[in-house]
Amino acid sequence: MLMYSRELRVGEIIKLSREDIVANRKLIYFRISKGGKDRYTLLSNVALPTLWEYWKKEKPQKWLFPAWNKEKHINARSLQKLFQNACKKAGVSKDVSIRSLRHSFATRLLESGIDLRYIQEGG
Repeated sequence: MLMYSRELRVGEIIKLSREDIVANRKLIYFRISKGGKDRYTLLSNVALPTLWEYWKKEKPQKWLFPAWNKEKHINARSLQKLFQNACKKAGVSKDVSIRSLRHSFATRLLESGIDLRYIQEGG
């Protein structure tokens, strides 16, 4: 949900720590994102309640999405596998990857009338 709601990259999601979520300001902080720059993005109003439910249930310590070894974050391959399992459970029959979420987000922006150049530049 976080990936789709803000067109996030796999590398950004897997490295999120608890401290990177600034819920009271509805922000997500990314350390050294693509291009070697730190950045903030808005935390979606739709994703926030789901994130709180996840937080209460899983009680993440260091990483928002930890690996089996809680000292490490989940890796991209594991995240892809989780995504594929979720698609299967949801009855999605198309061959999709987790990267499809970024493309779907961009398509949604285009259909809403956002300029293509703005989307390409990371808006």
